[in-house]
Amino acid sequence: MKSLYVLFKPKPLPAKISIPADSRALPAESHFISLIHACNDTVSLRRVHAQILRRDVLSSRVASQLVSCSSLLKSPDYSLSIFRHLREKNLFVFNALIRGLTENARFECSVRHFILMPRLGVRPDRLTFPFVLKSNSKLRFRWLGMALHTATVKNCVDSDSFVRVSLVDMYAKTGELKDAFQVFEESPERMKMESILLWNVLINGYCRACDTKMAKTLFESMPEKNSASWSTLIKGYVDSGQLNRARQLFEVMPEKSVVSWTALINGFSQYGDYESAISTYFEMLEKGMKPNEYTIAAVLSACSKSGALGSGIRIHGYVLDNGIKVDRAIGTALVDMYAKCGEVDCAATVFSNIKHKDILSWTAMIQGWAVHGRFQQAILCFREMMYSGEKPDEVVFLAVLTACLNSGEVDLGINFFASMRLDYKIEPTLKHYVVVVDLLGRAGKLNKAQELIETMPINPDLTTWAALYRACKAHKSNERGEMVSQNLLEVDPKLRGSYIFLGKTCADEGRYQDVEKRRLPFQKMVKERCKGRSYIELDGQLNKFSAGDSSHKQAQEIRVKLEEIISLAIERGYVPGADWSIHDIEEEDKEIVTGIHSEKLALALGLLRTAPGTAVRIVKNLRICGDCHSLMKHVSKISQRDIILRDARQFHHFKDGGCSCDDYW
Repeated sequence: MKSLYVLFKPKPLPAKISIPADSRALPAESHFISLIHACNDTVSLRRVHAQILRRDVLSSRVASQLVSCSSLLKSPDYSLSIFRHLREKNLFVFNALIRGLTENARFECSVRHFILMPRLGVRPDRLTFPFVLKSNSKLRFRWLGMALHTATVKNCVDSDSFVRVSLVDMYAKTGELKDAFQVFEESPERMKMESILLWNVLINGYCRACDTKMAKTLFESMPEKNSASWSTLIKGYVDSGQLNRARQLFEVMPEKSVVSWTALINGFSQYGDYESAISTYFEMLEKGMKPNEYTIAAVLSACSKSGALGSGIRIHGYVLDNGIKVDRAIGTALVDMYAKCGEVDCAATVFSNIKHKDILSWTAMIQGWAVHGRFQQAILCFREMMYSGEKPDEVVFLAVLTACLNSGEVDLGINFFASMRLDYKIEPTLKHYVVVVDLLGRAGKLNKAQELIETMPINPDLTTWAALYRACKAHKSNERGEMVSQNLLEVDPKLRGSYIFLGKTCADEGRYQDVEKRRLPFQKMVKERCKGRSYIELDGQLNKFSAGDSSHKQAQEIRVKLEEIISLAIERGYVPGADWSIHDIEEEDKEIVTGIHSEKLALALGLLRTAPGTAVRIVKNLRICGDCHSLMKHVSKISQRDIILRDARQFHHFKDGGCSCDDYW
């Protein structure tokens, strides 16, 4: 005991923890328990623990409180240390430890200590099983789930409502829905009538398995529903992509909760209906409902994906006006929104005000600098992250490599790529290899790029060969480009861009008969993938366009304006359609070849609806094609306007006839 006291003695007790000066009067257990509850960090808790050892009052009641408190303070290792040094390990201490380990995501350790109980002659009770069952829900061990179920029967606690709910939830989350339904069916009728939670966990299980039909059947059979019941089914519809059904159910929901609003907003954002996500959020505010941090993060995600800067600023204003803490979740979402909406310096300001930065917030800021081509700031931010003690992960390295790519920093990019495996034991993914191939290709190091593809430990996919393809096009390496196109066809025989490239190559070399041979399979095998979309926010409203779109209420005016600017651009040397297939073959076939690309329509509307001298901001979900890129450069000079376009890879800042990407993207 003396050695433990010496170990914990060095620092004085905090002012709020008072120990009686008269050591002859031993404090009661309740006094030390109150001191334990007053601790808000492990340093204070260790000092109280030291005094408990000194007074020799470490009863099982006090010990269970020490274990619980250390678990709440996110110190499971300290909880385990307390447990190991206990002479008497009873049910209360075991329950506190198993619960704490589960809540700190130490699931295997939680199960191991449950298995230890009978070996020490301790019998689990109804408070033990819910947490060990929750641990197995995360571990997803079917055999263990059945063994735990058997143990609940053996210990006569399987009829307890909390245990029964935990069993259904465990079976559902381990993918054993038949067993979950059987446990539910075998539950006493009284429990089914009284426990809404029992129904909710089973409905959630079917929703997670995308069996919304069965989930709906259960929902309609419920004797009583609460807000969570409605929200669970709404989220189930959202997760399975049935947004219309989710919206219909939401409309008839008697009392809409913040959870149901958030599920709907998140669903619209997740499936690309950004206009509905943003409008639903503002409708929520009009109804007097207060959003939580998840709601705000979800709607800010919709703003960042669509470039809705005005809406994002309004949401930020709401956060500040209502005293909502800009913590990691909201702070990261704001950083991401400002960066992706073109205001990276605003993103940096928000980032600097986040007190407790995590890996996600650092990544968002580094990625923000990277897509804007601000290489120096991206690397500086990465170094600051390292100095802060945060370890980089594969996503951070992807952001850093993107910064090197967009700035042409080849040697440094290769060093970072090598450092992943050598210094941080992080295996590069296919995305990392694609960026490095692109980096080498941009610098004209086509041999090294091809060598990397052929020696990489992962099978190259469409995007990998396409990165080399773009480099061959940019550096006019037609012979290598044709070879790369053959590889592209092996990966995806229906790929349109390959046929276009091979046809153009043959035509350039005068092999017109080969062009005709290419044309037939091209016509037969073209398939349309996810269509390209462009967004422009004007007067607080998000406008969406697809290729050849004529659904906008100003469609006629847009066409007239577009014809006007194309005519003016032609006078300045623009050649329509001469270069549209140059850059992004794995994505360009997502837009109709003969249609007017969506970014041109967005540009025309922007010029129509904004005042002279105002920057036009456009967001596209794919990479901009060569034809549109060429037109944007000419229009920026003709109109004396800045055109800021974010595509799937980076920002293009068109000004005075040039682009910030230096015509390589």
